[in-house]
Amino acid sequence: MPGRPGPADRESSRLSHLTSTEVAGRIEDLYGAPLADLEARAKDQPPGMLSALLGMHDDLALAERSIDVHRDHLAQLIHPERQIGRHEVSHLLDGSRRLAEAVAVRDVQAKSVAAVLQSLARVPAPAPSPTTASPPVPAPPLPAQSTAYSR
Repeated sequence: MPGRPGPADRESSRLSHLTSTEVAGRIEDLYGAPLADLEARAKDQPPGMLSALLGMHDDLALAERSIDVHRDHLAQLIHPERQIGRHEVSHLLDGSRRLAEAVAVRDVQAKSVAAVLQSLARVPAPAPSPTTASPPVPAPPLPAQSTAYSR
């Protein structure tokens, strides 16, 4: 019903939409290194969580750039000094559709990467354990001596 929040509206207000900049910061915090260093490190390693997070970050950044491009294009089409004729209407509709798709992709990417990052925590480096000598191993028991004479 128009003007009335529905289930999707309630869900979207609960979602944490991270930007690619925020995601980059969280990845850097998680791995304790700048993003550029992490990207170089990921190239030298087999695929794993780091490469997955970097890929998700790249996808989110691409979706954000796509939103900017489509929004700017629509702004040009509806400029106050510009006439909107039949031909422009089809461009407006196409631009609006593309913008909506870019926003949907961004929302999915943001939701996914937020869920993954929320499930991860930086593990502190293990504290070096003091080198203590292990307790001495007890000597094996001696065989019992018998008082009986052997023949």
